[in-house]
Amino acid sequence: MSEIIENEEKYIVEQFDDIRILRYHVPAFKSLSLNDKLMVYYLSKAATAGQDILIDQNNIYNLRIKDVIIKILKFYSGDRETENFKKFELFSKKFLFANGMHHHYSMDKFILNVTISYFKTLLEDVGESNKLRELKKILFDADYMQKRVVLGGKGDLITSSANNYYVDINQSEVEEFYKDMEGKHPLNSTLVKEKNKLNEENELSEDSQTKEDNKLIEEVWKVGGKYSKYLEKVVFYLRKALPYAHSEHQKISMQFLLDYYRTGDPSLFDKYSIEWLKDNNSPIDFINGFIEVYGDALGYKGSWESVVEIVDNEACERTNIIAKNALWFEKNSPVADKFKKSEVKGISAKVMQVAMLGGDCFPYTPIGINLPNAEWIRERHGSKSVTLDNITYAYHQASLNSGVLKEFAFDDEEIELCKKYAYQADNLHTDLHECLGHGSGKLLDGVSQDALKSYGSTIEEARADLFALYYLMDPKLVELGLISTLDVGKAEYSSYIRSGLMVQLTRIQKGKDLEESHMRNRQLIAAYVFDKGKKDNVIERIEKNGSTFFKINDFNKLRTLFGDMLAEIQRIKSEGDYKAAKEMVEDYGVKVDYKLHTEVLNRYKKLNQAPYSGFINPVYKLVKEDNTIIDVEIEYPETTFLDSMIK
Repeated sequence: MSEIIENEEKYIVEQFDDIRILRYHVPAFKSLSLNDKLMVYYLSKAATAGQDILIDQNNIYNLRIKDVIIKILKFYSGDRETENFKKFELFSKKFLFANGMHHHYSMDKFILNVTISYFKTLLEDVGESNKLRELKKILFDADYMQKRVVLGGKGDLITSSANNYYVDINQSEVEEFYKDMEGKHPLNSTLVKEKNKLNEENELSEDSQTKEDNKLIEEVWKVGGKYSKYLEKVVFYLRKALPYAHSEHQKISMQFLLDYYRTGDPSLFDKYSIEWLKDNNSPIDFINGFIEVYGDALGYKGSWESVVEIVDNEACERTNIIAKNALWFEKNSPVADKFKKSEVKGISAKVMQVAMLGGDCFPYTPIGINLPNAEWIRERHGSKSVTLDNITYAYHQASLNSGVLKEFAFDDEEIELCKKYAYQADNLHTDLHECLGHGSGKLLDGVSQDALKSYGSTIEEARADLFALYYLMDPKLVELGLISTLDVGKAEYSSYIRSGLMVQLTRIQKGKDLEESHMRNRQLIAAYVFDKGKKDNVIERIEKNGSTFFKINDFNKLRTLFGDMLAEIQRIKSEGDYKAAKEMVEDYGVKVDYKLHTEVLNRYKKLNQAPYSGFINPVYKLVKEDNTIIDVEIEYPETTFLDSMIK
């Protein structure tokens, strides 16, 4: 990342449970004009104004729990050094990090590990004793609402998921309601039965029942509708940012977004997305809306998220090269011709520095983004891809002395390969994944983007990863000047197999299956190519000094296996082959080798490293002189995670 001064940077804030809190820096902010700084300032306010929307989407009790947590942390007058209060603080950190009661990756519920009587004393001390009755079950009963999102199995995916997108409705009712809207169902609504219509405080209405009680209705997320009090603040700050829009396309897209929040009309978000795609020259960009569907087992509802970004012009050189050659990559992929795009429209890619994270991108965040998700927009108008370079840089800096590479890499040769090229390889993988992977291929006529149901997200992430992996060892990258040696690809292959088969297992509890789509995707790919390459010993499983390692013996054959798998994954998506998607994900992406998992956890434990990371946002402050704004300052607060979250 450009303009980094090492001795001015501090990345690691603190560590608790399985989480490490980091700090990211935004060196590009200093060189912005005042107008652009003000754009960042107001967009950042909009990015954080909707955080409680996500918390409520994750579970119906979450906001009530959050209110109690904040009140206790701020006002509890008792002894804060006791073991019990420390346990409450740990629970509070986990809750605020996960945006609710369920782990952000495993989706499993974590409970408050104190006695009910102690919790009662906390509530009494801050005048909230009346909350015990309604919160007792959700906080202390491990079996109640135990999974935020259930993605597989034989049960009902909706009734067994604890999220708040549907109220008193089962899976068949949801699928029946949306059966005629395949691919174009509204992302911005809660589906409820008339009798269970919620008011703004999430309390069930007490209107007398009528014959319409069982009618399904959508509570639209808009100003004047559900989540109005949060969206009003988002809209307020977006309007403040509007005068600083850098281009006409950006101004028009922001107006469509404002109209979308005001009316709740999904077609306006489509118009916003199309106009957003046309804006490729503004130094400030952002996303804001109900976008990703990972939190819904059926992939119908979008979680609220926002990211504000500043273009890193120097780093954009590599993504510009990739975008300009998108058609070459599409034509030369190992995918069957009938599943390829004949022309590639509107592909743009930028390397950005995050200026603010919000909603489903905070405190944990993706390292790359490719939008819009609507397949019909992507096919007609293209897509925009960003790599979040200061986020990947913070991860890299924080990992340098972790010991993970030394513990899980097979030998010194692999360690040196990854030390030399891993940061470059990771960024290039993200560029290819977001810009080309998600933007490649097409659905056959009549195939809905919802056809793969709960397996759709895993298959889509695998498709994008495989596209990137296949090309990371293509000589074309050397020809284009993106890399100087194919050793960059070898470093990524080694990291990917090592992570997919071992290191990522540190993120789940012993005996658990993989639930999160990205984790399933990585194991799916690594386990599939390991299995298919056994005959030729492409990847060798080796036991050395009581530890397991996976050594790649033939990088070229591994690339061929990645290509073969990409062809099949694209076929599955293009044809909407739900049966094949289910079989592939369940066979390779879900179950965990218990013995290997136990070993990996034991090896990782001695490193004293947390497997998950999230961030504290910077703070922007207006500088005034004679009541006139003359500058915007950025600060990186020296604070604890809890203090930053309850300020």
